[in-house]
Amino acid sequence: MSRHRIGFWYRFTAVLAKPPLVVLFKREWRGMEHIPADGGFITAVNHNSYLDPLSYAHFQYNTGRVPRFLAKAGLFRNGFVGTLLRGTGQIPVYRESTDAANAFRAAVEAINKGECVAFYPEGTLTRDPDLWPMEGKTGAARVALLTKAPVIPVAQWGAHEAMPPYAKEKKLRLFPRKTLRVLAGPPVDLSAYYGKEPTAEVLREVTEKIMADITELLAELRGEPAPAEPYNLKKARAAARRRSQEDNK
Repeated sequence: MSRHRIGFWYRFTAVLAKPPLVVLFKREWRGMEHIPADGGFITAVNHNSYLDPLSYAHFQYNTGRVPRFLAKAGLFRNGFVGTLLRGTGQIPVYRESTDAANAFRAAVEAINKGECVAFYPEGTLTRDPDLWPMEGKTGAARVALLTKAPVIPVAQWGAHEAMPPYAKEKKLRLFPRKTLRVLAGPPVDLSAYYGKEPTAEVLREVTEKIMADITELLAELRGEPAPAEPYNLKKARAAARRRSQEDNK
């Protein structure tokens, strides 16, 4: 796919979204040279605000290679939302599939056609109290091994200041004007895993490598060291249940 073939619906969405982003936010963008000029690839992005997709999409749109986000397959059948998702080339995820590889078949097809598919490997907004990336899920790793496409790690920071994650009131805090920082890094080196059976252990190792590169970029953006270990949501919830049980004794 040509890097300039963006399509009407994506351009239409950009016409609506870019002006307020330009007016309301400052930008600090680095690493655009790491976004491939041609061919299919994956971007793996941290997630700490509901505004993240707009911030990151604005960054990458300006490189000429638009990201295709993953969304539940059922949303593609819903009226105007479905029309917009299909028109902008977003990628359906078939979560009802019992075959994990089949669940991401549309993502694999898109990459093989030369598209960029964007993953939020954490699967949701980070629950880390200090907004560092959590442990990732294995979807991006699985697609990376199936396609052998470059995986570009991307860190972003600043959108949470305008819309903090899990805030009681989901309202924008626009003033003083916030800076949206995005930093893309060189491709994650996954060559040692190509040709290996995608076992749970291999997928976990690949995911950890991807998340480590994202976290390193975020540490650079934030200007502070990252935690020694990524936040584990299951362990944190189990610890909270234990504390609750002890408090109720």
